[in-house]
Amino acid sequence: MNTINLNPVRTGVSITLLLLFFGISMGILFGVAEDSFKDYIAQGIASHPGLHDEKSASKIWRYAQRAHFHATGISAFSLGLIMLVLFSSLSEKMKKITSTLISLIALYPLAWFTTFFLAPSLGRDAAHHHIITETLTYIGTGGLLIGLAILMGNVLFSWFEGSARKYREDRIF
Repeated sequence: MNTINLNPVRTGVSITLLLLFFGISMGILFGVAEDSFKDYIAQGIASHPGLHDEKSASKIWRYAQRAHFHATGISAFSLGLIMLVLFSSLSEKMKKITSTLISLIALYPLAWFTTFFLAPSLGRDAAHHHIITETLTYIGTGGLLIGLAILMGNVLFSWFEGSARKYREDRIF
């Protein structure tokens, strides 16, 4: 019986599964306690009326929804990319690095959640540009882009191959 060794991508898969859990949990919380989210927003706006306009409540609620939507959608495509990493010809070390970099996109939905969390007290624009929000965004998207570049380099140009590459003679390129 053939088994697949997940060890090289275990970190990336674990982070991505945590992201999926976060996204599903938010969806469940929306179903169970949506009013709590909206009350949090309303109380923040009432405490800081000078920072908000008539669109603030709906926009801030949308930030929470974006955290949920991005978490579930990003986790799905991240798992797919990590499975490509697993079956690629990358060395074991590069599989670990690449899958971990790809999984850092998990920080992007957390940036939306941070924006939701901060916006009632700081205002929408300040929450968008808060150091935490921007750090999560840049590390998440940067990690994904670097990991994807490594994977594409391996698939398209055979970069970073492991020493156990099979069927070298059969390669077309």
